[in-house]
Amino acid sequence: MDMHLSPYGAASTRPSPVNRMMAAFTSTFRDGIDINLGVGFVNEQTIPVALLDQAMHAVAADGITYRQAFNYGSSAGAANLIAAIRRFLLRTRLGQLDAATLDRNHLIVGPCGATSLLDAMAEILKPGIVITSDPMYYIYADALERKGFEVLAVPEDGEGISLEALHRKLQALGDRARDISFFYVVTVNNPSCTILSNARRRALYDVAAGLSRRQGRRIPIFFDLAYEWLLHDPQVEPFASVLPHDDIGIAYEIGTLSKVIAPALRIGYLLGPDGPFLQAMIQKTSDTGFSAPPFVQEMAAYLLDRGIEDQLRAVNSGYREKALAVRAAIQQQLGPFLAECRGGSAGFYFYLTMREVETHPASPFFRALTEAPDGRPRIIYIPGEYCVHPRGDLASAGRRQLRLSYGFESAATIVRALTLMRQAVPQQSATLVEI
Repeated sequence: MDMHLSPYGAASTRPSPVNRMMAAFTSTFRDGIDINLGVGFVNEQTIPVALLDQAMHAVAADGITYRQAFNYGSSAGAANLIAAIRRFLLRTRLGQLDAATLDRNHLIVGPCGATSLLDAMAEILKPGIVITSDPMYYIYADALERKGFEVLAVPEDGEGISLEALHRKLQALGDRARDISFFYVVTVNNPSCTILSNARRRALYDVAAGLSRRQGRRIPIFFDLAYEWLLHDPQVEPFASVLPHDDIGIAYEIGTLSKVIAPALRIGYLLGPDGPFLQAMIQKTSDTGFSAPPFVQEMAAYLLDRGIEDQLRAVNSGYREKALAVRAAIQQQLGPFLAECRGGSAGFYFYLTMREVETHPASPFFRALTEAPDGRPRIIYIPGEYCVHPRGDLASAGRRQLRLSYGFESAATIVRALTLMRQAVPQQSATLVEI
């Protein structure tokens, strides 16, 4: 007898390609032997275990400052944490936000990290067309399509979503432009690590604002800042938020403490104008589980107020060192076969486009790395085929692309993996490129 499932439930019975690949690999993963360049885990060495222990004991010992830390909490988020995030943003000038902009907007905390906020958005906003980049944040794009949204993936250039490609696709929509639900932009793109320039950020906001005015409704634009605090290249200009310029109430920013403190805290926040959407998001948090764990929120508040800037500097210094080492190894081992290498300035990914070498799961290159015989290390990466929209402009190019994470494994291990990747390049491809 069949169980009646919702359309989302029925779609979810079929695991996404990345889900299937990672499940197959990790079920037989050999610690200390196999090398995982696929999952975007943070470097364990960047997690401040001593500070977390200090925060845990401080919250438990101070029932006045951190009242009811072990009880149920507010669906909007703990007052201490909301205030601490605001103070942190003002102190560090991340996003160049000022007090007036922060006072004009509202900040809420999700029930379980930034991902829970993305999930809530897809529950609250009417299903329609979601405009995002190509390559796209494939995990969320897959989830959106399971929930009945249509993902319109727009190719990137060196500054983020291409304005020329975006205008072309909007024009092609014609009357269907009224079906646009929202814009979703990862400012340091996952998977490509392309950095959204400040000029492009403002231009994308202007496109969304122009559409909103013409259609007489607010079309929100969400900027996902997941990797924005991991800007470790001193030559890149500091990021500038569009919130100070948002005069019609459509711009929102999604932030997280996962990449700079610890993913296990599961702290994500949404900053933007108050209104029906934000109130619905708070109710969704209540429906999901009343609130994020108050104890963890209070720990995060404690950490943000006590030396988190030192932690931020240490994390970025570590990733900068790894990025330089890994980039040099990429050029040394794979340089002759590369058409393009993006990343290495923020976050912890490199996105490679090969000239001739195919990288999809059925390719000899992929199989040679994941089915290594004789006890040799197996190496996993995210194939570009999973990162580009299957019906988008980059579907063909994606078969020659891959995302490498330099977050989790040590630099020495990654360099070793790149040597093995060079050895896995099919001989005919090496001949084609090296002649």
